[in-house]
Amino acid sequence: MSEPAIDTQALDRYECRACGYVYEPDRGDDKHDIAPGIPFAELSSTWRCPVCGARKNAFANIGPVGQASGFKENLGYGLGVNQLTPGQKNILIFGALALAVLFFLSLYGLQ
Repeated sequence: MSEPAIDTQALDRYECRACGYVYEPDRGDDKHDIAPGIPFAELSSTWRCPVCGARKNAFANIGPVGQASGFKENLGYGLGVNQLTPGQKNILIFGALALAVLFFLSLYGLQ
């Protein structure tokens, strides 16, 4: 017997294309008294962005929390870097910058 399919759309976050606000179903919306756990699809059609007031159709699906960023067809390329989550990419980028600064400052010790 197979397991029933889980609706992943219910877990997806939606980002306002006007201001960048992200509606997360796990948090809900305190400003409009939306309880945590309410999927974006179940919000009323009159619901507006709590930051800029944009309509519901101004939001784009950005997937669940911790999902690798980028197009799904491109995740297999880029030496594995395309499979990193946005948080992991930030650590990699800023960690490399900090290491470069450390190496640059260590050049003063060569005298």
